Amino acid sequence: MNDSVSLESMLAETRMGATNGWLPIVITWLHLLGGFFIIVGLFTRLSTLLLIPVLLGAVLFINLPRGIFAPGSEFGFSLAILLLLIVFFIEGGGPLSLDDYFRRNANKKTVEV
Repeated sequence: MNDSVSLESMLAETRMGATNGWLPIVITWLHLLGGFFIIVGLFTRLSTLLLIPVLLGAVLFINLPRGIFAPGSEFGFSLAILLLLIVFFIEGGGPLSLDDYFRRNANKKTVEV
């Protein structure tokens, strides 16, 4: 996805065409904030839970009707990201995430008290 204009044009071609411009803004901010939180490992499961429906919509309503093997199709990329989001939802942030850091420090403070 290059910009919000192309996102709006893709949404206009689907059944969700009459969005009055709010849906591309919500999708953009969910991707930005959710992606940032996943990268740093903060609220990883919550972020993936918010992003999975967005990617399901991208795969089912935007990429699939255009065709899997169509020129410029982003179906494979969207499907790969969707699968990775499911993996992050199941596994969580991991040992290098901020979630794990805060969890370990919270346990140390309760032990010291």
